[in-house]
Amino acid sequence: MKRILLEFIRRGMMACGFGPLVLAAVYLILEHQGVVQVLTVGQVCLGIISLSALAFVAGGMNVVYQIERLPLMGAIAIHGGVLYLSYLLTYLINDWLDWGTAPILVFTGIFAVGYLAIWAVIYSVIKRNTAQVNELLRQKQQRLEEP
Repeated sequence: MKRILLEFIRRGMMACGFGPLVLAAVYLILEHQGVVQVLTVGQVCLGIISLSALAFVAGGMNVVYQIERLPLMGAIAIHGGVLYLSYLLTYLINDWLDWGTAPILVFTGIFAVGYLAIWAVIYSVIKRNTAQVNELLRQKQQRLEEP
């Protein structure tokens, strides 16, 4: 467990530096869309801290897949749930998402579709790579069986 925690911290520390870069991109997009014209020092500080924390959690959460006794679906559920809560809280804290049932339901739907789309891509890539490796192994086995 100590190894997993240390790996979580290591991965989180590597990722948390990207939080302010993502925040800068978000603020530029919001400004370009006319949503944000002026930011207070408090808004900028809250954004930097919250996005750094979000990047730390998102970067570290991949360690859940290294827990061998955890079934894959359990790891996916934990990973997705923690990311969902982290993103939701970050959006709410920074006032990027209004408090209310409708905005949270829309956010939830978008997050679920995005998360499932990413996993569909990952699944298809792994399936394709596995098929290629299996084909190479089959060819090698056939060559070994030839007289």
